Amino acid sequence: MIRAATPGDVPEIHAMVRELADYEREPDSARATTQQFHDALFGPDPAVFALIAEDDTLGAPVGFALWFRNFSTWTGTHGVYLEDLYVRPHARGGGHGKALLAGLAAICVERGYERFEWSVLDWNEPSLAFYRAMGARPQDEWTVQRLTGEPLRALAEQARVNKATSLSN
Repeated sequence: MIRAATPGDVPEIHAMVRELADYEREPDSARATTQQFHDALFGPDPAVFALIAEDDTLGAPVGFALWFRNFSTWTGTHGVYLEDLYVRPHARGGGHGKALLAGLAAICVERGYERFEWSVLDWNEPSLAFYRAMGARPQDEWTVQRLTGEPLRALAEQARVNKATSLSN
């Protein structure tokens, strides 16, 4: 069964994110707290959303999909960006991952969103094969760029120094 996450799911989401970080060989990078997940998902102005996959026999969460809306200036519509998809090892092969993706695809279609996108590590062959079997295609001409830590702070300082940016709405 796929359902929208509730506040009571936050500890399980947090635990599964830690499991995902271990799988992706980055256990020390997953620093988010349960409180941060709660605030992001269920605070006064949530900008992140989650679906939960439950095992029908156990009634327990076995996977999740955490997503947010993005926007295409070319289509003039929102889309869904899947930040994380995870199914616990004991539940893999049971259709939970595909059901989570189908739930997100349904959100796209129901809301008129034209794109459903995500990133996957290039070494994760099982996931790549799984996504391709559903019709997903890599966007090989695009590469992800990221600023973090000191480079992020240094660039932000340029806005303050130049006073060229008004950031209030």
